[in-house]
Amino acid sequence: MQSNNWKQHFIHTGSEGADTFSEVMKHTVSQITAMFAQVQAPYSGLEPTQLEQSISNVDLDSTSSLTDVISNTVNLIAKNSIIVQHPNCIAHLHTPPLLSSVTAELIIGALNQSMDSWDQASAATYVEQHVVNWMCKKFGLGVHSDGIITSGGTQSNQMGLLLARDWIADKISGHSIQKLGLPEYASKLRIVCSENAHFTVHKSASWMGLGEKAVLSVPAHENGTMDVTQITRVIEESKARGEIPFAIVGTAGTTDHGAIDDLNVVADIAKQYELWMHVDSAYGGALILSSHKDRLSGIERARSVSVDFHKLFYQTISCGALLVNDKANFKYLLHHADYLNREHDTLPNLVDKSIATTKRFDALKVYMTMQSVGADELGRMYDHLIEQTQQVAQCINENETFELLAQPCLSTVLFRVVKSSGYDLDILNQKLRMEALTRGVAVLGETVIAGKTALKFTILNPCLTMSDFDTLLSQLESLATELG
Repeated sequence: MQSNNWKQHFIHTGSEGADTFSEVMKHTVSQITAMFAQVQAPYSGLEPTQLEQSISNVDLDSTSSLTDVISNTVNLIAKNSIIVQHPNCIAHLHTPPLLSSVTAELIIGALNQSMDSWDQASAATYVEQHVVNWMCKKFGLGVHSDGIITSGGTQSNQMGLLLARDWIADKISGHSIQKLGLPEYASKLRIVCSENAHFTVHKSASWMGLGEKAVLSVPAHENGTMDVTQITRVIEESKARGEIPFAIVGTAGTTDHGAIDDLNVVADIAKQYELWMHVDSAYGGALILSSHKDRLSGIERARSVSVDFHKLFYQTISCGALLVNDKANFKYLLHHADYLNREHDTLPNLVDKSIATTKRFDALKVYMTMQSVGADELGRMYDHLIEQTQQVAQCINENETFELLAQPCLSTVLFRVVKSSGYDLDILNQKLRMEALTRGVAVLGETVIAGKTALKFTILNPCLTMSDFDTLLSQLESLATELG
């Protein structure tokens, strides 16, 4: 008899299960809706140690009704979370999600598809492949291209460089790293990238057993782009040392500057030296839908491309993709398991081309967004963001309280407070960011540019107006005056 009571904790088929599901969802929506209606700041301002203690005091060994748990969670967790939808939440590459994506999350959670084998994800398998094919076409990767949905840029970069590592071993000596491990010349393998490339290039080299020493950094210009005139020198010096450069990474949107490398020159050099070209377009790849897509010229010549949908495609976290120009290279990931993706299977099993086994049905979010919002509308959002970013930079440049540290490339603005009554400027800017965060005034980015502590606006919300930025800058001026 007790087992019948367990049904209340699950979604189950039949009218009774549907009614229970509906009641729980209605209560959740009403609670989170009420919370959003009351939001006035990007953070509640609750002192961090108090928040930590309040969460630690929750007894995980006692139970309550689910409706009570939902209400308590909204009051403690949701209300004291970073509110990415607020105009003053402007620090990271972390967007307010589209309603289509939030809605898809509900469907994803309710269906709970596992995207490794077709017999666990029948329709879902075809949805993911359809989204991947659509993206490959947008990037112009050719008729042999393919891809896989990932958790984001980190996994995508890792997979792209992993394929490159196995490809070069196969090419040089027919060596299978998958079967035999690293070849004897592995210590000589090198990856070439900008000094401003994402840190996951170094992490990937480490994970792959090559060590961070395998990464050769090319100097960058002040605007954040790789100095492509230096690439050949770096490669030739490496080869003269007896090393084996095998991959080159172009960045389409650096984290700080939003800088986009000259991908055509990178592609030319990759062709000249027979290197695997990987493009990290986690930030800037969304420009492929905009009027600025020519800034990605050359990306279609890459062997692999990282895309992050939970950045400027406005999807809920997490959702990314790795795209390749030749699906045959996924052979380096293939492993058959008798219980999962048998060799005699005739239906597609996505685990064949993934480093993950169980993974989420995140492709549904993109699938629904492109039908409800559309690529053209998303492109117009990006065009607006780029124009608005330039306007914000101009406002900062004209304000004597602030110093603009770089001309924006995409939608990031690097600046800092310079008006002070003798306070060390680096310390002042660091303190300003932390005080703004913990007081609930604003969530700002912080980095270092040319040795200076910099503040950063990462402008991602297309719904913001210039008046929102005027208000924010005024608040920051007041706080800076108080602190410095």
